[in-house]
Amino acid sequence: MPSPTPRRPDDLVQLLTRAERLAARRLQGVLEAEGCSLDAWRVPATLSDGEGHHMTGLAEAAFLPPPTLTKLVDQLVDQNLVHRRVDPFDRRRVLAHLTERGQEYWRRLDRAVRAGRPTLGDGDDLLRSLLGRLAATLEGAAHV
Repeated sequence: MPSPTPRRPDDLVQLLTRAERLAARRLQGVLEAEGCSLDAWRVPATLSDGEGHHMTGLAEAAFLPPPTLTKLVDQLVDQNLVHRRVDPFDRRRVLAHLTERGQEYWRRLDRAVRAGRPTLGDGDDLLRSLLGRLAATLEGAAHV
């Protein structure tokens, strides 16, 4: 009987990359049916908390460079899905918020995404927890 192939150190990275690409491909398919791109979906997903977000934080949350985010937010403003307000605590900064129409748009997208998401049953919470711990660990290691 052959011995099992030893696991390479990069197996986890390859599994994460493969899972992310497959998940993104599936999500893109769902979003395209709603007339939305993956990048455009990340903005209302972040703004859906109702808190209002600075452009810098929004760029980080959406995994977009600031100039790309600015163009995307400009488009969402033109569609009356997002509006900008001056930050009451720092008048030099702007906060982005979903409009009422943007909130309705987000709810529609969120329903479609949830309906198209595969489930692991009880494993969903475990996976979310483990990925959160991995991300926190990697973020902590990057600051050392």
